[in-house]
Amino acid sequence: MTNEELKTPEQEIPEAQAAAEAEAVEETSAPDTNAELKAAQERYMRLAAEYDNFRKRSARERDAIFADVRADTVKKFLPVYDTLQRALKMLSENDAERKGIEMILTQFETVLTKLGVTPIEALGMEFDPELHHAVMTEDSDDYGENIVMEEFEKGFKLGDKVIRFSVVKVAN
Repeated sequence: MTNEELKTPEQEIPEAQAAAEAEAVEETSAPDTNAELKAAQERYMRLAAEYDNFRKRSARERDAIFADVRADTVKKFLPVYDTLQRALKMLSENDAERKGIEMILTQFETVLTKLGVTPIEALGMEFDPELHHAVMTEDSDDYGENIVMEEFEKGFKLGDKVIRFSVVKVAN
């Protein structure tokens, strides 16, 4: 005889109760498990979003610091540019040194361009206080009101940021 045949009716009842209890436990624990799983997924999604925001913010801060350092470095070389411009104005067209200074100045401007630095156009333009620094004004019939007549010192921008304002004389 098999074990099934040897079981008495009293023995079958506890087995049936145990199976029913196990099924009831599975039904009650399934919603708890689902709720825990959803909560864990939400925590994971929040953590992933926070990490992504941190990564993006760090990249923006790094780029801003790099741009500031580049602007500060370029700003320190601008007096050399000014000196070369003044030297060029002092030499006549026939001076042998003029060609050398022009070549140096061209090379300097090429480096500035490669760094993303652009000169600010001033001469003949309307005065813009966000780009120009007026140190003189003069009444003039040749220029309209608020037009830059003369540029004393060239201004430069790095992207949209002004590194140095153009120092100008403006017509009244």
